[in-house]
Amino acid sequence: MGMPALQAPEFWTADMVRALPDDGCRHETVHGELFVTPAPRMWHQIVNDRLTNALRNYLLREPVGMVLNLDADISWGPDVLVQPDIYVAPLAEMETLDWARVQTLLLVVEILSPSSVRIDRFAKRRLYQEVNVPLYWIVDTENRHVECWTPDAVTPGVERERLAWHPSGASAPCSIELDALFTPLRKT
Repeated sequence: MGMPALQAPEFWTADMVRALPDDGCRHETVHGELFVTPAPRMWHQIVNDRLTNALRNYLLREPVGMVLNLDADISWGPDVLVQPDIYVAPLAEMETLDWARVQTLLLVVEILSPSSVRIDRFAKRRLYQEVNVPLYWIVDTENRHVECWTPDAVTPGVERERLAWHPSGASAPCSIELDALFTPLRKT
């Protein structure tokens, strides 16, 4: 006799997502909707590393925050838990070493994957606008451009040559050339 299938809840809380077993996928909830995405492709990770390194180098000169590109536990309520590909948060919040205190994101970056397009462009974009993330970049590696969203934007600015970010408290802006970001690896 078979066991009845467990029915997944229709509304997910951050605590429910935290309790899921590690299956190699990313689990997030935005306003109670569960999103599960597989591990990213290698090109996604290469672009992620390049962009993280560029931001890290900038923040060494302009120490207004700290950049991370690891699984996070960012939550703005009981039904929200996200893990941005890359994010910058103020040093004071990061120094607490407590995810619950990381509430202010200065910059969020999501790199599109086939499984994350709808999530990144719609659910997460609206969430980041709601919580007033000053700048949200959606990196489209296939089309070699970056969508730039601000809290009040109805449509994104689209950058094809260079990214610019001038966070509050920085004396100079960060500038990242997209040609360098999207340069393919050499074939040997």
